[in-house]
Amino acid sequence: MEFDFKSYHIRAINASDEAEKKAINQELKDFYASLGEEEKKVFNAELQRYLLQEVGRLGSDYEAIKNSNA
Repeated sequence: MEFDFKSYHIRAINASDEAEKKAINQELKDFYASLGEEEKKVFNAELQRYLLQEVGRLGSDYEAIKNSNA
């Protein structure tokens, strides 16, 4: 399984209001609920990997901005 977490992330960032963000979140929850137990394990592992990559990228971006202003 290769789930496109980035597309959900970008859609949520660009949501026009809180209601749209909630609808996107519900869509993701519904998708997760439709998965079998093994698929949920894979989904969770992929989600963790995606989140770690994003946090690492944000940390790198922050450091670059911080150092450019020093």
